[in-house]
Amino acid sequence: MAAPEIVSYDPSWPSVAQRWMQRIASDLAASGVHALAVEHIGSTAVPGLAAKPYVDIQVLVPRLPDEEATTAALAPAGFSRARGSRADSPGVDFDIPRPGSDPQHHEKLLYVQETESEPSVRGIILHVRRAGSSFADFVLSFRDWLRADPAAAGEYERLKRALAEQHAGAADYDDYTRAKSDFMDRAQYAMGWPRA
Repeated sequence: MAAPEIVSYDPSWPSVAQRWMQRIASDLAASGVHALAVEHIGSTAVPGLAAKPYVDIQVLVPRLPDEEATTAALAPAGFSRARGSRADSPGVDFDIPRPGSDPQHHEKLLYVQETESEPSVRGIILHVRRAGSSFADFVLSFRDWLRADPAAAGEYERLKRALAEQHAGAADYDDYTRAKSDFMDRAQYAMGWPRA
């Protein structure tokens, strides 16, 4: 996937997320995968925040399901298993561990759906994480912190726009993702999470 383009917030993003959350939960349940929680995460979940035009959805499961069966269950909705551009692409098979967290809890399944049926987004990114993942908790706390702190959201938006411009010619957005880590670390401390 090419380096990201950051676009202005679109108020339709929450309703797009809601439709896909219901579809994903239903498709997974039909295949025997019980979702403990399905959440709209990422920048498109923060009102007013500019973002890549991809809606991120997190599904929490008791344990990571069989990859082949999950891929088959999600295929009718157009999802395919995401593969990193590089062997160490962050956020594909493993999330970037947060300071103070257990790296073993960061294994995940990532799926992408490029959609033409939703005019305000280019696709849906689905993160399947196991319950108890500290990263799963972090992304929810980070979303809620940005929602509650307009100054922090503004700083994050400025950073994302600068990084998107800096990495505009990149073949992938691995370096863009990694470059946000310093902000994430500072956010973690501001939110009261423990230091490493």
